[in-house]
Order: sequence, then structure tokens, then C-alpha cells
Amino acid sequence: MRVKIVNKADRPLLTNSHWGVYQPEVVEGRLRGLHPFSEDIDPSPIGPGMVDVIDGPTRITCPMVRQGWLEGRRKTGRGDEPFVRVSWEEANALVAQELERVRSDFGNQAIFAGSYGWASAGRFHHAQSQLKRFLNCIGGFTKSVNTYSYAAAEVVVPHVLGSFMGMVSNTTSWGSIAQDCTLFVAFGGVALKNGQISPGGTGRHILQASLRSAKAAGVDFVNISPLRGDLMEEVGADWLALRPSSDTALMLGLAHELMSQNLHDQEFLSTHSVGFDTFSSYLNGDEDGIPKSAEWAAEICDLPVQDIRDLARRMARNRTMIAVAWSLTRQDHGEQPYWAAITLAAMLGQIGLPGGGIGFGYGAENKVGLSMRPFPVATMPQGVNPVSEFIPVARIADMLQNPEGVFDYNGKQHIYPDVRLVWWAGGNPFHHHQDLNNLRAAWARPETIIVNDWCWNANARHADIVLPATTTLERADIALTPNDPYQTVMDQVIEPVGDAKSDHDICKGIAAQMGVEEAFTEGKSPEDWQRWLYDITRQSAAREQIEMPDWASFQETGWFKLAEPAEPIIMMQAFRADPVVNPLKTPSGKIEIFSETIAAFGYADCPGHPVWLEPLEWLGGTVDYPLHLVSNQPSTKLHSQLDHGSVSRAAKVAGREVLSMNPEDAADRGLENGQLVRVFNGRGACLAGLTITAALRKGVVQMPTGAWYDPDGGLCRNGNPNVLTPDKGTSRLAQGPIALSCLVDVVAWQDELPAVRAYDGPVIC
Repeated sequence: MRVKIVNKADRPLLTNSHWGVYQPEVVEGRLRGLHPFSEDIDPSPIGPGMVDVIDGPTRITCPMVRQGWLEGRRKTGRGDEPFVRVSWEEANALVAQELERVRSDFGNQAIFAGSYGWASAGRFHHAQSQLKRFLNCIGGFTKSVNTYSYAAAEVVVPHVLGSFMGMVSNTTSWGSIAQDCTLFVAFGGVALKNGQISPGGTGRHILQASLRSAKAAGVDFVNISPLRGDLMEEVGADWLALRPSSDTALMLGLAHELMSQNLHDQEFLSTHSVGFDTFSSYLNGDEDGIPKSAEWAAEICDLPVQDIRDLARRMARNRTMIAVAWSLTRQDHGEQPYWAAITLAAMLGQIGLPGGGIGFGYGAENKVGLSMRPFPVATMPQGVNPVSEFIPVARIADMLQNPEGVFDYNGKQHIYPDVRLVWWAGGNPFHHHQDLNNLRAAWARPETIIVNDWCWNANARHADIVLPATTTLERADIALTPNDPYQTVMDQVIEPVGDAKSDHDICKGIAAQMGVEEAFTEGKSPEDWQRWLYDITRQSAAREQIEMPDWASFQETGWFKLAEPAEPIIMMQAFRADPVVNPLKTPSGKIEIFSETIAAFGYADCPGHPVWLEPLEWLGGTVDYPLHLVSNQPSTKLHSQLDHGSVSRAAKVAGREVLSMNPEDAADRGLENGQLVRVFNGRGACLAGLTITAALRKGVVQMPTGAWYDPDGGLCRNGNPNVLTPDKGTSRLAQGPIALSCLVDVVAWQDELPAVRAYDGPVIC
């Protein structure tokens, strides 16, 4: 039954997304524009890229089954074969039969619901929640843990500070920085492009204004990154263009300088931390005979030694905020820079002071540094998963290629399950994962792959059964988020394109086939669930003295803003004031510079205190390829979302993703601005359009992630850098991704220009 689209309460239509709130413009039932929300002072341009693709040629409009799978469940041909249209009745029956077969023959642990990704901002229509709730109704699934964003920090920081996400949620606010900080030292920078997004939606982008306010208040900035653009030019940051993957060595050199000059805060270390004596012995080189001095660090980082000494002294005499980007975790031994940064901040003794201490991920998302009271938002209940098997999120290819193999994780050994069926909803592993050519080979192993998606990205094209999902604009929802003060409705503004259904309705149809529809829906409609989520949130908020309008008023006005706290947020303020009354959730209750727990694991690649460990690939070691590739987040899309949209495609060079290169490196290779180049190493190659700029260190090239994977043998025609990045865990502790430990070379493309086929979609029989 088609839903008549109405403008509720005669107010403008609203939609919320991870890159902001927009007011949709609809003409004769078709989306014609997405206009900025009136409250947003710095709206993101990404959202309007949706307009030309929501009903464009890449849209999946009906259920599809890969021809080879339909004819005989052949695993070969994924990514290349034609698809066959089927009805929803046929699709539901095929999925239900396959789920029954796999769980009957192999057990529910043979079903992997990875479904890692950002999906949409709606609180109810959250793809992963819907899928996992359904699978729990039929006995569970193997899951993944942690994130590609900061897996190493998610595992190591709780050992050191007792919590990681709790610290991110309570990062010292930008208001405190502007008021009290005098020196902001940004390891990995504070990139404006990343601040366009926030999980669950955002009503007002604050990053650019916050940086300007801090600068106007007298805060000095230091950008420690191989990329000058990791801090906006307007703040006039000092740029320390260190060798990539050497951040930990720099932090250790700074720590040694503080200690050798007696500039560290011994009283704070004694009262608020444990293990500094063990760490200081390592700094002095008592066992290995190598003091981790400024001279030692300068050689590793390829920085002037005096710059390191001067920075240590500046940090000691100023109210200093040490900011560490999430990207620092995405390198070999990615646990170490976060542990070392916490230790450096503890040595300065400013943790818990206004404007000082440490912050995780300023600029990574709009939410980091917001002044916002804790907001208890209800989530869609997923039920109980009886299956105990799991994998670290970045170990997908390992799991598929090594069933029953052993892996280490956070002090324990586990067994990879023998996965026969993969179901993905709301994400794209052919964006997030590393060494995509290897992933593609691993993807050929499962017997069945099911994907819910709305467009023909690489994940959908490599599936066996494709279930067409609606976008946020084709269904009603609510954007309740603890990450932003603006809470909004999400109006359905157009009818579903083709036969697309919401993930809820997709799962509901299959649940009916398997006799668990009542357990899945509990007799509630989508609006019933949304009202339930809203009411539970409103009740919880009231207990925290947070006022929310009733449901009818919320629907009528379309949005409301939560009141800001009376005082700026200062991370770990209570712990600093009294570590006995307000202990951390660590074994000692204090900051664990040395962790007996981690030391007892016996991991050579992650010992009991921060250390320098040489990365798998970096410019300071044996160099098979002479350029270090920084594959960071894009500015024109969210990960791979809307790579096919007008905003992303307009920014490409020579029709491909952009590769930035230092002028000297370009001259050495006879390369010119704007030409097509081949970026390659032993894992694969991709094409890119070249931009030459002095805003990055010599020996470093930069290429954003997110281009839709478009394989031609080992070459990606469209410019996805993850065909180049290594697929190895950060350490046995966290097993996080190490995309930023990657060496490549670049040459001019001399052959006939191959057409980009990423946006064509498969052949439909």
C-alpha cells in the first residue's frame, strides 16, 4: 500500500542525516533539493548529493538474485555475474530456506551478521539493529566487535583509563578550550572535513566556529601531521611534518625531555597514576641501553631535535591540551600512540584541569567537544544473542579464510567460526576493509551472501541475494541522539522507489516465513516503535531533569534543542579532584601508565607500558616502495556513502579519486598536475587523478577513502586506496586495522584510459 506524503502541521519537511539536518524540496512526488537547516551555521554540502541518485540508474528497485547462485548456489562469479529479478515472495522464501538450512546443518554461529557501517541516522530504522533483532529471534549469529575508526583505542584505553567511549562522550568542550587553554597540540590534526559528520545526526556544525573562537581567545595551535591541511590555515598553527607512523616516538621523546629537565608533575603522577617508575626506566634505556631522548626521537620522526625540545618546554609552561586524532590508532601498533599520549598528559599533570589534559578525536566528528549534558536515549532492543562467537571487526578476511583458526584478542585466545552465510545491512565492507583484492578472494568462500542496500555499490554487486532497502527520505523516523543537542523528526518525503522496503519490513517478511513475526514485531507498527522509543527516552530524560516535549508537540514542531550545561565539560575533572572518591574503572583506580594486566598477556607487540615498535611499513625502515600513503577520510562523502552523488563526483580529477603529492616527488617522476596516475604496491593498484601541492610532506601521498571499488584484476579503476592497504591487526591485544601503515609508488598511466564501471550496476536478466 502506497503512503500518501503529507506535510505535518503545515511545517517544513525535515530529514536528519549523519552530515546534518536538511529541509527537503519535493515537486510532484520527486526529490528536487535538500536545503540547509535554519539552525546550522556551517551546513555540510554532502547531503544534496542525494538528490540526483535517489532514483537514479544505480538504484536497486526490486529484489535480485545472482544468476549462478539461483541456478545452483554457485559461489564463483560474485561481482561479475548478472542478476535475476524476483518477487518479494520469492526473495523471502529463498532467504528463509537458506537460513533454515545453514542453522540446521552448521548451527547459528555459521551465520555472520557483520553489518558494520553507518547506515542511516534514524533511531528506529537502524539497519543493524533490525537485522540483529531478527536473527536473535531465530537463534543468533556470529558478531563483530569494535570499530574501524579506533579499534586499538577501544581495547587499550579501558586498561589505562577504565573507559574509552566514556571519555569520548565527555571530552573537554570547546568552550573550556577557548576559555582556559593556551596551547593546543594536535597529533593528527583537527580536520574540518571530518567534523561534517556525527553519528545519529547533527543540527549545528560547530567545528570551524570553535577553532576560530579558540584562536581569537589566544590559543596557540601545533599541527603534528604530514598534512598541513589537517588544521585549517586560519588558526596559524605551527606545522611539525613528522614522518608518518612515528607519533609514538615523538611522544616518548617529549616525555624524556620533560623528565630529564624535571618539568614533569611528580605529585600528580604519584597521586593519580601507577607505573611511572617502570615507564621512566624504559625512557632512560635502563634495559635496552637506548634513552628515548629528543635526539633519538628526532632521528625516527625526521624532525629537528630543537623543535622537539622547544615543544616539550612550551607544553610544560602552558595550559596544554594534547589532542590525538582517531586516525593514530589505524596504524601498526596503533595502541601505542594513545597510551603514550595519555602518559605524556599525565606527566604534564593537567588531566582534569579546564582547557588542559587530553582529548580523543577533536574534529573526528562534530560531536567531539560539544557542550552537552548526558542524554539517555533509548535504542531499539535487539534481544539476546545465544551465540558467543565473535571476531574483531577488521578480521573478516581472516575469519573467512581460516575457519577454526586461532586468534588472540585482549588477553584470550579464540577460534574463528566456520561461517557459511554472511548477511550485511547498512554498511559496505568493500569500503572499510583493507587489501580489498584479498577480501574479494575471501568473499568467494561463504555459500551465501545476502545484502540489504539501496544502490549498486560493490557490496551489493558481490552478493547472492540483494534486498532493496529504502533511504531515510522514503520512510518516517525520529533522530534521537546522545551526540547532538538537536533532536528532530525524519519525515517521509517521497514514496519508496520501485519495490524498496525498509529494513524493518524486509526482516518482518522473512520473519513471517520462519514463524517468528510476532517475536520480531511484538505486534507494534513502525510508528508504535518510534513512539515507544520516544516515550522511554522522555521518561529517562525527566529523571535527569531534562525536559522534552510530548510526542504530538514533537511531531508538530519537528525539532527541539536540549539545553546546554551551565558549566563547560572538563574530562576527568572529578577524578582529578579526588581519585579516591572518584576512582577510574582500572584495577588500581588510577591511570595505568604500566598495566600489570596487559603485561601478563605476554604480547611482544603490546607490552605493559607505552613503547616504540617499528611499524610493518614506514619510511624509516626497509623501503620496498618509496612513498607513504595516507588514506584518510573524504571531504565530499561519508565513507563511501554518496560516492556516486554529484558532490563527490564533481571533486574527482580525470574522473577518478584524487591523489595529492608533494611537488618534489612529482618532479622526480615527471608527473604533472591533473594527469591520470597508477598508484601501486605488491597488494594491488588503483588509478587516481593527480593534484600537486606543497601542503604535505615530501615522501607522502594522500588519497581519501570512499571511491566505490571497481576491480579489473588487481587494479581498481575508480581509485579505492584500500586495494593497497595491508590487512593485519594492530597487535594481538586489539587486532585493529592498520590502513595508515602503507607504502606505495606512483607512475603515469600510459595505457588506454579504462572506463569507470563502478556506477553502472550489474547486468539484469
